[in-house]
Amino acid sequence: MARGTNRRRVDRVPGERLRTFSRALPSLAAAAALAASLGLAWRYGVEGDLLRVREIRFSGLSRATAAELLELSPVQRGEHLLLADTGAMEAALLRHPWIAAAEVRRRLPPALDVTVTERRAAALVELGGLYLVDERGEVFKRAAPGDGLDLPVLTGIGREDWVERRAEIEPLLEAALALVARWSARGLDRRAPVSEIHLDPDYGTTLWAADGVEVRLGQGDLEEKLTRLERTLAALDAEGARAEVLHLDNRRHPDWVAVRLAGRRGEAEPRGEARHARGADTGPRGRDPGGTGRP
Repeated sequence: MARGTNRRRVDRVPGERLRTFSRALPSLAAAAALAASLGLAWRYGVEGDLLRVREIRFSGLSRATAAELLELSPVQRGEHLLLADTGAMEAALLRHPWIAAAEVRRRLPPALDVTVTERRAAALVELGGLYLVDERGEVFKRAAPGDGLDLPVLTGIGREDWVERRAEIEPLLEAALALVARWSARGLDRRAPVSEIHLDPDYGTTLWAADGVEVRLGQGDLEEKLTRLERTLAALDAEGARAEVLHLDNRRHPDWVAVRLAGRRGEAEPRGEARHARGADTGPRGRDPGGTGRP
């Protein structure tokens, strides 16, 4: 029987294995060095103190304090800079009533810079207690003696209404804040700052100035009514008279202005652009039977 070729026998060039190993040796050494470097980097960079947060710096603070915000923060000094959850920290800081926005940035040497935007209180609102409301009409904090604020007070909204019908109430707050802003923009606050704004969904808005003057604005046409108010006040100044109540809320004759002068009782007198006013005013917060539209 004839024998076939022995397939297990492989001819090799003498020294080939040694040369192959020699060529691979630098790569193996480089891989080992890389692994060692990564191990050192992990040990000193992650497990060590090299990238630990040494400082948390806050900017933009006026009402809130750094101590209060650090108490809320899930990230503290000593945590790893690259592993710190800055998003969670930003969200946690918003739980402070004065904080409207927060941004956290990593810095080297290892630190966190926190920039906050605080709310600006625009008014107080009576909701079974005085609360602060910001420029956007958001009620954000119960007023406290330490707040040191001298602001207009918004009344006429019950706490139950606020809790159960907030979507309906918030536009009323926004309208009241717009009135305060326009009052200031027109310079009326130099004559008398706004003291109180009473909101009524049916009868509209009544404003009390710091000098005690009551301005019944009713509903709608704010700019037109403030223009007529300015003209009426200028006419009263020219006469040396002082108003106690000004009616700009007559629904049947919205271009009329009626005035009750200080020290007088009884019928309201037409002033400024008014041609006629009828009905006796029953005093502050009393219903006007002449159809001026504000209880």
